[in-house]
Amino acid sequence: MPSGALLFQSIILGLLLGGLYALLAAGLTLYFGIMRVVMIAHSAFLILAAYLAWWSHTRLGIDPLLSMIVTVPLFFACGVLLQRLLLARLRPATLTMMSVLLTFSIAVVVEGLLGYLFTGTQRRIQLDYSSASFGIFGARVAVVKLIAFGLAAVALLTLYLLMKKTTFGWALRATIQHRDAARLVGIETERVAGYGFGLGLATAAVGGTALALDTTIYPSLHWHWIGPLMAIIVVGGLGSVPGAAMAAMVLGMLQSLLQIPLGTTWAQTIFYLALFATLAFRPQGFFGGRLAQRF
Repeated sequence: MPSGALLFQSIILGLLLGGLYALLAAGLTLYFGIMRVVMIAHSAFLILAAYLAWWSHTRLGIDPLLSMIVTVPLFFACGVLLQRLLLARLRPATLTMMSVLLTFSIAVVVEGLLGYLFTGTQRRIQLDYSSASFGIFGARVAVVKLIAFGLAAVALLTLYLLMKKTTFGWALRATIQHRDAARLVGIETERVAGYGFGLGLATAAVGGTALALDTTIYPSLHWHWIGPLMAIIVVGGLGSVPGAAMAAMVLGMLQSLLQIPLGTTWAQTIFYLALFATLAFRPQGFFGGRLAQRF
């Protein structure tokens, strides 16, 4: 039976981990909501952002958080170009299937480029505050984990305000909810879809930077992440950003608690068990439905 301190430690770490998962999955939800595209390459761009953060710190000597000044707008532009030059050209009848093949090939290309430029050697950012931590009611919380959670919270809050309080956000939500109806009321859905894809990839820039603060990275690491992230958006309800955030928090908490009796490797099976349960009993997602309609 775990002690109370260990249990509280796991709950704290589960909350921090769930916040990071929510940020990493937000882009995947946007892609599917906008065009019903399964973006396999999203996790590859996460690792690309992590490498850029590592490179900026190692070669330029700046804090990896400052790399987002460049990577966020760069990834936004890449997302817009990806949607307009490649995905928008796919036939609507086979869009979902072909998007899997196309984005899978993009993921392989990104992995290959990372392997060529940085080799397969594992990299890790060493910061002055990498080993810093503080206590809270007997639990130890790493500063880098708290920073990653803070990045996730700020990014998701910004995304929420953008979607709910701006004209672009209203147009994007209309495009997600009913593309044809949005076009009928004068919304330029193709332009909005391109900007929406850019927004999704911009979240990958923030998420990859947060990931790099406390994770050893290597070119093929993205295959480790794509499964859990896909499980999160399915459990949360495809197309629902709030649903994905809620699913990420729940699954992150369960993973952290299961690490006590099962260990790190087996605890990750919770994502796949949750995925199977969702597909078997509630294909629309456990946190979707009304949430997806509202957002």
